[in-house]
Amino acid sequence: MSVKLRDFKGEFVIDKSQLKKKSQKIKALLFDWDGVFNNGEKQSDAGSNFSEVDSMGTNLLRFSFFLTSGKVPLSAIISGEKNNMAAFFTKRENFNYSFSKISHKIKALEFICEKEGIKPEEVAYFFDDVLDLSIASVCGVRILIDQKANPLFFNYCIKNNLADYVTHFPGGQHAIREGCELLMEMNENFNEVINLRKDYKEVYAKFIAERKKTEVVYYTSENHNIVPLA
Repeated sequence: MSVKLRDFKGEFVIDKSQLKKKSQKIKALLFDWDGVFNNGEKQSDAGSNFSEVDSMGTNLLRFSFFLTSGKVPLSAIISGEKNNMAAFFTKRENFNYSFSKISHKIKALEFICEKEGIKPEEVAYFFDDVLDLSIASVCGVRILIDQKANPLFFNYCIKNNLADYVTHFPGGQHAIREGCELLMEMNENFNEVINLRKDYKEVYAKFIAERKKTEVVYYTSENHNIVPLA
């Protein structure tokens, strides 16, 4: 029996070869939270949730870049609101930074670039809405998370060169996993990543040990300045 292999059903705004070239420069992975790891709905003070499917996607993607560079890529959440679940997630997953209540997100990117000595074009960003466009306008790889309700916004992003790939699945339906697998394909090591993780090989154990050395640092903004979260 023949089996039809699946492929990415999202929209490639730029050619795959261009995306691959841009992906090879990536040193940092940045993510919006609301509407990206979830559908954007809030539940009281708990904020908005995430799925383990997406969580595994971020872990595998970080391992993918570890295999290509020998370093765990810098990772951060940049949210316009306070999200307790995002704070929990970044701590559990050993992200470098968690930014909350950031009204002008480019300030967080500038803070990261200055502190870590990286360039905007070395950053991949997963995003979904207007607040994210200041980062999308300057960063290297832009993964736009689909939301069916705002076609004019998506047309705007495409026409104004603010996205490289639009996911097929929306936030809350594992769009992060889709974007992560796409970038692993660009790294040309997806099968290697899966096999090494499946068998928990020494190099994966080394990656996890390196990952665990990172303790997340929390920041917010005051008068458009990035400050430590009290």
